[in-house]
Amino acid sequence: MEKILTEKSVEDFVYFLRNEEKSRNTVEKYLRDAKAFFAFLKGEEVTKETVIAYKQRLLENGYAPRSVNSVLASLNSLFAFLGWHDCRVKALKLQRQIFCPEEKELTKAEYERLCRAAKEKHNERLNLILQTICGTGIRVSELSFITAEAVKSGEAVVSLKGKTRTVFLVKPLQKKLLRYLAEQKIQSGPVFVTRTGKPMSRTNIWREMKGLCVEAGVNPQKVFPHNLRHLFARVFYGIEKDIAKLADILGHSSIETTRIYIISTGTEHRRRMESMRLIL
Repeated sequence: MEKILTEKSVEDFVYFLRNEEKSRNTVEKYLRDAKAFFAFLKGEEVTKETVIAYKQRLLENGYAPRSVNSVLASLNSLFAFLGWHDCRVKALKLQRQIFCPEEKELTKAEYERLCRAAKEKHNERLNLILQTICGTGIRVSELSFITAEAVKSGEAVVSLKGKTRTVFLVKPLQKKLLRYLAEQKIQSGPVFVTRTGKPMSRTNIWREMKGLCVEAGVNPQKVFPHNLRHLFARVFYGIEKDIAKLADILGHSSIETTRIYIISTGTEHRRRMESMRLIL
């Protein structure tokens, strides 16, 4: 029996993912990857050879190996759903990265400059969004769980990706958020909302953050919400040195994911090697 991928089978796959309670971002990502593969096929049958050819095409088009593996994970999930187990392909083997590029890591000093720039632009909402993400380590998609009720109690219960965890709001952050709630006359529900009362979206936050780069003197490539979460992870690990506890705080199922968050920069890696003083 021929294995022909159709728009209907992709729609059924998306319906399945939603019933599995996958996050909206995960569903959208899998859908994007499935549609791109569908376009590549041009009506041809799906075989292991065509999937391998698609993997090679992605590499030729300049996709990073980690990005290729992310696409393959989406497609393998699709094939498992369709029962096409013989079409699944292996991920590219990656050597574990021991340090991250300097130009991609947001430093604490740069974070502080971004907060100051938001304050100087009289955007207290953005200033507090930056501090809330960086001060708790939450995902930007979890920001809606920071409610007036959570601020008053000092902790937020976050339910996402089929997992529930408690996120603590440290006293200085709680104090700032309580003052903001009073100023904005917010009695209940999400703290960070638009003028129409809807929770701030990832796109809005991303755009506002990019608008701070010039005033803050920070490379725009470093400025996006998830880098604040990475900064929280590195600072926490630098103090605690407990990767298992950090994984729980971040809501990670695998410590391998957490390990990516705490990679130091090449400069810091070089400094540590030099401090060993093994060259006589």
